Amino acid sequence: MTTRTRTRRSAPHPTPSVQGIVTAALEDIKAINVRVLDVRGLTDIADIMIVASGNSDRHVRSIADRVVESVKAAGIKPYGVEGARDGEWVLVDLHDIIVHVMLPRVREFYGLERLWEGADAPVGRVQGARDHIAHTSPE
Repeated sequence: MTTRTRTRRSAPHPTPSVQGIVTAALEDIKAINVRVLDVRGLTDIADIMIVASGNSDRHVRSIADRVVESVKAAGIKPYGVEGARDGEWVLVDLHDIIVHVMLPRVREFYGLERLWEGADAPVGRVQGARDHIAHTSPE
């Protein structure tokens, strides 16, 4: 019996416009403490993870909804949205990009940035975004 593995069908880098659409949507709806993590080489599930916070469960849901609306308007269909009912942590799966929107206390508890950024990952700024959006990529 042989086991076949399924290869990921994705470009070597996610389309910069998709990341730009997502970060613009987050900035537009006033997401808090947005971090863009380049996780290529760390995992096969995505190339980019974007982590953001909202002030309340309603704000978290609104942020996720705005991301979904923005990518759909650009002709990109999200693979799924999880957690929108509770609104404490909403995940939007865009295949090569995964967006996590959380309440600050949930974000602190799970510490996704610490999990994915690596000990020696440099921190920089996303081009064209406000100062509260930081970009992290592994070396």
